[in-house]
Amino acid sequence: MLGLRCLVAAPPAAAASPLPKRCSAATPQATAGRVSLAIPAAVSLSLVLWSSPVNAGILSGFSGLESRPGPDVPRLEFLEKWNAENQKKYTEFDNRFKKSKVLQDLLEKSRQNKEKNERLIQDKYCLRGAEWGVGDCSTEGMSDQDREDFIAELKKRTGAE
Repeated sequence: MLGLRCLVAAPPAAAASPLPKRCSAATPQATAGRVSLAIPAAVSLSLVLWSSPVNAGILSGFSGLESRPGPDVPRLEFLEKWNAENQKKYTEFDNRFKKSKVLQDLLEKSRQNKEKNERLIQDKYCLRGAEWGVGDCSTEGMSDQDREDFIAELKKRTGAE
């Protein structure tokens, strides 16, 4: 921010240095007023520019190049045949895998585990309801012996014993 004053001066007669001084920095008294005015102006300008919202301008409504269809690529017959053969082969592999004994066994085990786990969760909730005396498995209205037998059976089912 220091201003430089360039003066063309003749070299002094008894110069200590062989190169003459042509430019010298402005005195601090002369630049002090300019620097103190420049800082608030720069700060206020940056705040005005920074706080304004950014507009995309001319490209704001442009959907982009991805939405435009590209040029037609030349079709190569041998690539199309190769792709059709591969698709046929992959479809055959998929059908063979879907009908395989291993996959059928795994799907059946998965279905059985799902049913078993659902039943186990229902029994746990029923046991909790019986112990607390709330919900569908409430033991309210049962004799003490019936209540204990019911809760013991639920504990045996859930493995909570």
